[in-house]
Amino acid sequence: MAKKIPMRKDIVSGEMFPKKELVRVVKNKQNEVSIDPAGKKQGRGAYIRLDVAIAKKAREDKTFDKTFGIKIDPSFYEELIAYVDHQVARMELFGDGK
Repeated sequence: MAKKIPMRKDIVSGEMFPKKELVRVVKNKQNEVSIDPAGKKQGRGAYIRLDVAIAKKAREDKTFDKTFGIKIDPSFYEELIAYVDHQVARMELFGDGK
């Protein structure tokens, strides 16, 4: 029997993707927003696809500001774009980690 692949919704495109193709962003009780590579941090999480164009669209649309209902520093979006870019490069370099 095939193993069930956990799916999550990309909040930018509204499409469902396998969890490993997404990055989790979390807002904690102190309203601090951070990238959660392990997916284990406490707080409210939202996912976007590991795609630089999606990360840039999230910045343009202030997607996480709307999702979490708070004002997020623009530097967070820069960090997110850099993180996504790095992860995409790693996946291209090392394959999909299987």
